Amino acid sequence: MKVLVVDDMAAMRHVMMNMLRHVGFEHLDEAVDGFQALGMLKNASYDLVITDLNMPKMDGQQLLKSIRNDQKLKDTPVIMVTCENDKQKVQQALLEKVSGFILKPFNLQTLEKQLSRLREAV
Repeated sequence: MKVLVVDDMAAMRHVMMNMLRHVGFEHLDEAVDGFQALGMLKNASYDLVITDLNMPKMDGQQLLKSIRNDQKLKDTPVIMVTCENDKQKVQQALLEKVSGFILKPFNLQTLEKQLSRLREAV
């Protein structure tokens, strides 16, 4: 599986990528915001996107909407990572068919649970 990790904070990207490597993912790319991620998604094939919600330029919500509105990308699973407590933003992500949520702070077990849910859905 090829995974794209999107977060404006380098430390969070690296934590996520290390966790993904720990559970066996080897093909990992990273993007600093939704705008960069969308460009990468249009130029390469990814099996999963894990994105932060709050980022500059293009946030995770806008990225999710762009993915769902793109005929080529619309079925790509997207997991949203957030510390967001705003129910309206969470509901909007659900309306845009987010594949899962991970609330910060999280641990390896939380990530594995979301990944297992995705695998079962396929």
